[in-house]
Amino acid sequence: MKYDWKLKKTEADMLKNNDPIHIIADDREHKSEVIQSLLQIEDIDVTIRRLTMGDYRIDNRLLVERKTLKDFAISIIDGRLFKQMIRLANSKSEGVLIIEGTASDIADLGMTREAMQGALITVSLILGIPVLRSKDPSETARLMVYIARQIESIARGGLQRHGYKPKDNRKRKLFILQGLPGVGPERAERLLARFGSVEAVISASSSQLQSVDGIGKTIADKIRWSVSERAPQDFSKPIDLKCNSVDAVALETKIIKCDTKQELSL
Repeated sequence: MKYDWKLKKTEADMLKNNDPIHIIADDREHKSEVIQSLLQIEDIDVTIRRLTMGDYRIDNRLLVERKTLKDFAISIIDGRLFKQMIRLANSKSEGVLIIEGTASDIADLGMTREAMQGALITVSLILGIPVLRSKDPSETARLMVYIARQIESIARGGLQRHGYKPKDNRKRKLFILQGLPGVGPERAERLLARFGSVEAVISASSSQLQSVDGIGKTIADKIRWSVSERAPQDFSKPIDLKCNSVDAVALETKIIKCDTKQELSL
């Protein structure tokens, strides 16, 4: 089922509200068409200044990391992705990753399907960061407004947000580490004591991980696999991004789902 990118009436209504939405855009995004699109939406207040984390901060409630599909792929290769996502997961604010673009944007990179899927699994399931999709800067802007309006609606209704995210920095690190395969509370404690940070754990080699009591080769290799920046060498099939774009329902999930007859798409 193809998604109708034209605004439906209910979607258009979500862009309008009596209360203004305050969005801070990182000054490194000043040339982005996202900002121009935001300024064209009613009741949106945009301020441009340097952010220490993320590309956009929405109403001081949510941090948005925006990556074009090409930058997402390149950041997997050069190792930036997981470092950025770990920082976002450790933030006191809720974070979300928006991946913007279409298949043609990365046709020349030769990135494998498995590498992209592995990165999405790590970001969404292990680090707990929602991943949303947009096709272009204009839709990225609208998507951020939808997010803000929905959060605002929930806040007015007094509903409790589901999901657990420790506020204490150390507990948050342990919580993230326990999302790694084979790592429970005790092993998470040992890993943090040995390496000092989530980033150091994820960057550690299999042999270094095995130096921790209770972490054998099997668990160490599973951890490395789950956070690997490269696909296993026996995967040589180029990524095929022909799956239909995310539909409206998928906007509220952490995993992007496509037509059941097709593969997971980015």
